[in-house]
Amino acid sequence: MVRMPESRPYHHGDLRAALLAAAERTLRDRGAGALSLRELAREIGVSHAAPGRHFKDKQALLDALAMAGYERLALTLESADDPGSPLEPRLAGLAKAYVGFAVENAALLELMFTRKHEPDASAHLSAAVDRSVGSFMRLVAEAQARGEIVAGDPERITLVAASSLHGLAAFAANGSIPPEQVLSGLDEHVHHLLHGLRPR
Repeated sequence: MVRMPESRPYHHGDLRAALLAAAERTLRDRGAGALSLRELAREIGVSHAAPGRHFKDKQALLDALAMAGYERLALTLESADDPGSPLEPRLAGLAKAYVGFAVENAALLELMFTRKHEPDASAHLSAAVDRSVGSFMRLVAEAQARGEIVAGDPERITLVAASSLHGLAAFAANGSIPPEQVLSGLDEHVHHLLHGLRPR
């Protein structure tokens, strides 16, 4: 009987997804510096040249990881958003989803926001950022139209709120503040964002 050759673990069509999944595991466990296309190929059982069909170099892989991160963040925020809710609980729900994503994907979030990306990837990443973080700006613009928050440039107002929430998410993700403490205090944090710190 002729022994049939063993097939590759990954065929054309799912190699890219397999590489991204393996890269994210490495990113989470050992950081971006440990990523290597050759090592990833060895891990998933393909030739060392195979990743080149999808990623020309390590930077292209990092850009693809960032893009995947923004897509997942967008889905997370979309599933948490309830346009029918009043402003304060709606914003609190988005904030909790964002912080939860940051805690569960700390290394990926850092890659998304702090790493430099290739110019060719910038346009795609900008669209992904708009779909994800842009949900906060759309909420602000809608609330302004209803007279629920101050008038002004919605992008600048969103920057103030988003910077505050991102700072909390970063503290939770890096362990500076216990994640459960951040999450339990988000309702109060959002209240202060919307109503200010001055006593009435």
